[in-house]
Amino acid sequence: MTDSFSNLSLAEPLARAVAEMGYESMTPIQAQAIPVVLTGKDVMGAAQTGTGKTAAFSLPLLQRLLKHENTSTSPARHPVRALVLLPTRELADQVAQQIKLYAKYTQMRSAVVFGGMDMKPQTLELKKGVEILVATPGRLLDHIEAKNAVLNQVEYVVLDEADRMLDIGFLPDLQRILSFLPKQRTTLLFSATFSPEIKRLAGSYLQDPITIEVARPNETASTVEQRFYSAQDDDKRRVVKAVLNQRGIKQAFIFVNSKLGCGRLARSLEREGLVTAALHGDKTQDERLKALEAFKKGEVDLLVCTDVAARGLDIKDVPAVFNFDVPFNAEDYVHRIGRTGRAGASGLAVTLVSPSDMRLVADIEKLIKTKLQVESYPLEEDRSRGNLGEGRLEERSEGRREDRRPERGFERRRDEDAPRDRRSSFRPPQVSRDPFFEKPYETPSMAQAAAASWEASPKATASRSGISANIKPKRKVAALFKSGE
Repeated sequence: MTDSFSNLSLAEPLARAVAEMGYESMTPIQAQAIPVVLTGKDVMGAAQTGTGKTAAFSLPLLQRLLKHENTSTSPARHPVRALVLLPTRELADQVAQQIKLYAKYTQMRSAVVFGGMDMKPQTLELKKGVEILVATPGRLLDHIEAKNAVLNQVEYVVLDEADRMLDIGFLPDLQRILSFLPKQRTTLLFSATFSPEIKRLAGSYLQDPITIEVARPNETASTVEQRFYSAQDDDKRRVVKAVLNQRGIKQAFIFVNSKLGCGRLARSLEREGLVTAALHGDKTQDERLKALEAFKKGEVDLLVCTDVAARGLDIKDVPAVFNFDVPFNAEDYVHRIGRTGRAGASGLAVTLVSPSDMRLVADIEKLIKTKLQVESYPLEEDRSRGNLGEGRLEERSEGRREDRRPERGFERRRDEDAPRDRRSSFRPPQVSRDPFFEKPYETPSMAQAAAASWEASPKATASRSGISANIKPKRKVAALFKSGE
């Protein structure tokens, strides 16, 4: 097998694009898969995440589709000939951008369709004709039902991150989409992990596939340093900041298990002075794309996300990944830490383990077949150095409490130690008082009560009729009607 792109018999436009992108040596999955795909055989490929699976299927597809290249403006001359299906919108957008770079110097057209966006611009692009269509299953079915996408001339189908598509329930959609395709086609299935379900899917839709495994299934990259720290839920944020400060890390992924927890953690870290963005399923697609773009450009320090960002995202030179929550699914651990240490680079993966997470850690150990050691992180030292926002806040509040106590004690000592004449010279000012308020309360006598002016008033005396004089008698008026006898 060749290990250099220059040794591949790629067409000149593809070779020029690859050279511009700085590709020199092929990764193991590329070295084994590209020659097989060039022969037109079905492939079932497994590799560690971040090892270049996109180039492994994109370059040979473009090479074989160059025979259909033409400059015609007629949509009929540009039918869909290659279909790439992916589980998430971000991954679909990323793969589509990579394919456009590879096909930069060719006449091949490509497009991407995924949910969360208006269908009208996607429809206009599909109506112009595209040879390579990248899509998520749900939105592709919408376009098929609207007759915007016709798949009867597809020659190549790629199921990328197929295990993830099965995990999130895309199997019925995949079966419907595959039913629209010609039976005579080449099918490529790529995944970071192989499971019995994936093998059954391959057995149903692949014809005599060649299995390519460049690493043991579910194996983590050897270039990633994995650390597990025990931490209570209230201490996890402090541990994250301590590791960032200690290692001098400028950018990192932080994975959480829930969308609500993702938003809360992002806001907390933002208040502590870190430039943070949140990425989860409740965000609009525009917000998700903007957050990813800002992270790629280095405008965001920490990208707090759910497992929507755990698969396939290729962001270069991310030095660390934090598992703020231990993933419920052990396989997601492999994908999460695959966001760092990509393509041979080194990386750090820190997992924060609370006492209730030990069963999940045991599942990870069983999956990756590695004994994991859960360590305790020395938070007290970092708090004393003032590296952590909460530590500084506690120090300030404790300092205020301690400062108040010595101040009171100092005042007492000052008064006690002062000379006697100085202590006795100070007297509070005398306040003048009304003598009336100094008299004790006296009960009024009967004579005083009888002599009260309001009782002595003639109006207050009862009338002979027994009615109080304060009550006005009714005024007599003439009756309009006589009451009947």
